[in-house]
Amino acid sequence: MLILATIFPFLWLLQMSLKTEVAMFEMPPKLVFVPSLRNYADVLTGDFLRSFRNSTVASVATTILSLLVGVPAAYGLARARFRSNGLISYWVLGTRMAPPIAFAIPFFLAYRQMGLIDTVPGLIIIYLTFNLSLVIWMMRTFFEGLPRSLEEAAYIDGAGITQTFLRVTLPLSAPGLATTAIFCFLLSWNDFFYSLVLTRTQAMTAPVAVVNFMAYQGWEWGKISAGGTLIMLPVVIFSFAVRKYLIHGLTAGAVKG
Repeated sequence: MLILATIFPFLWLLQMSLKTEVAMFEMPPKLVFVPSLRNYADVLTGDFLRSFRNSTVASVATTILSLLVGVPAAYGLARARFRSNGLISYWVLGTRMAPPIAFAIPFFLAYRQMGLIDTVPGLIIIYLTFNLSLVIWMMRTFFEGLPRSLEEAAYIDGAGITQTFLRVTLPLSAPGLATTAIFCFLLSWNDFFYSLVLTRTQAMTAPVAVVNFMAYQGWEWGKISAGGTLIMLPVVIFSFAVRKYLIHGLTAGAVKG
């Protein structure tokens, strides 16, 4: 029952996207009907396809860059011992505590001066700014859970810091990497606020594009449901692909024993 309650909204949205406008509002709702792909055809032939591509590029690029920059930083904070270690860690966390509206005006003014308004690179920069703190804090926890004896054994065998990190530490932290990557992707993919403020038409993302189907003439429920289904699809596929690592990362977060 819990699984059914969890997936029910997605299944309901999916069946709405396969119905005609008339069939959507039939009472009682019909669970058995002839599916139609008309809503998807209407969505994919308009500007939504470009917005979907913008979301994909921005989210994937942000996830990759966040991991490339944040994972080594997290490893450094987890293993290094210096006086301001804790201060730096909490300063990084503080960047996630402020509400997005607090940064909207400064980013907008800076982007306007640099010509980054309505550009995908502009979205990647701002997503990277806020995802880095998530990556650093999550991966720091995973690294701290790894036994130091494994790294010390690699040092004794002649491996350097870089070799130990790439060949010993990273493979052992695969569950943490998968979990962190999913959260980074979700935060970037689901962003609505910054995309609404910093884009116009060319760099508009999919969540904002769906709002365009809600006009004063009426709400186009077929396109809304089809667009919503397409927005959720990459997240479902990505989560399913790394489900094994995700489960281990959320339950353990490190090596047992």
